[in-house]
Amino acid sequence: MAQPGFFDLDNRYESISNLGDPLEVLDRAIPWETFRPVFNKALRKFKKSNAGRKPYDPVFMFKVLVLQSLYNLSDDQTEFQIKDRLSFMRFLELDFEDSIPDAKTLWLFRDTLANKGAIDKLFKKFNRTLDRQGLYARQGQLIDASFVPVPVQRNTREENARVKEGGVPEDWQENPNKLRQKDLDARWAKKNGQSHYGYKNHVNADRKHKLIRVYDVTDASVHDSRAFERLLDPDNTGKRVWADSAYRSEEIDRTLKERGLKNSINHKGYRNAPLTEAKREVNRKRSSVRAPVEHIFGFQQNSLGGKFIRTIGILRARAKIGLMNLAYNMKRYVYITKNKPEYSAA
Repeated sequence: MAQPGFFDLDNRYESISNLGDPLEVLDRAIPWETFRPVFNKALRKFKKSNAGRKPYDPVFMFKVLVLQSLYNLSDDQTEFQIKDRLSFMRFLELDFEDSIPDAKTLWLFRDTLANKGAIDKLFKKFNRTLDRQGLYARQGQLIDASFVPVPVQRNTREENARVKEGGVPEDWQENPNKLRQKDLDARWAKKNGQSHYGYKNHVNADRKHKLIRVYDVTDASVHDSRAFERLLDPDNTGKRVWADSAYRSEEIDRTLKERGLKNSINHKGYRNAPLTEAKREVNRKRSSVRAPVEHIFGFQQNSLGGKFIRTIGILRARAKIGLMNLAYNMKRYVYITKNKPEYSAA
C-alpha cells in the first residue's frame, strides 16, 4: 500500500468538507478561546512542573469533551474515535504524529472540572457570548424536565432502602472497591406507568431562540416543581412563563407574582374537578407555545446520541448533563446564525 502524502490527506479533508462536515462548521463558529479564563482559574492549582511530558492544553481538552457530548461517547470510545476518524482529528487540529489523550486522562480532566464547578461556569460563559451576539433571552420562559438514565444498580431491596434513607450499607463501607461502583445519588421514579432510574435535567429555554438559559440537575425522584424557582431567568425580557401542569401550584403562582411574571402554566384537572372546555382550550394554546422545549430533549436524544450517561454520583452527572446542554446550545447557535457569526474580542 502506498504511503499517503500531504496532498492525499488535504484532498481527503476537502472531500469531507464538500460532503458537509458539521464539526468543521461548529469549529469555525465557536470562539473557543473565550473559555480559557475559566480553565486558568479552575486548573491553576493543578499545573505540573516542567519535568515530564507537557500537559494537554485545556481548551483542546474541552473540545474533546464537547466532541464526546456531541456523540455521547464513553471515554474509551472517545479515545478510539479520535484515532479513527479524520473529521475528529481536524476538529481537534491534530496531525497523525500528535499524541492523543487516553480515556483516563479525559476522565481526570472532566472530574477536575466537575469538582471545581467549572462546567456551570463554561455554560454561563457561552451564554454571555450569545448575549454579545444579540441573542438575548426574549419573549418569555419555557420550563420543563427530562429523565437522564444511568446504569441500573443491582442492589438488594434492603440496600436500596438504606441508600434512599441517605445511608451506606455496611458491607459497601467494608469494601471500598465495591463502594466506588455504587451510585448513592441516583433514584428511581415512575411516570406514565414507566420506571426511570437516574437523574433529571431541568431546563429553562427562552421562547425566541429556544436556547437553554438556565439548567439544574437533581435525582430522578425529585418532582419537577421543586426545581422551578431555581430555573427562573431574571434576564429574560418577556414576562410570561410556560410549563406543563406538573408545575401548577399556589406556591409557584405566588412566586411568579412576586417576581412580576405572568403565569402561563397549563391548568390541572382533578378527579372530582375536571377541566372545563374553556380551560382545555387554554391548555391547547399554551402547549403549542411550550412545545419547543420538548424539542430540546428530543434533539439531545436523537441527534446527540441519546441522554444515557455513564457516571456515578450527582456531581459527575451534573457535569455530563451540563456538557450535554452546552453542546445543544452550540449546535443551536450554529443553526440560528446560519454559520455567519461576527465575534467581538473575548
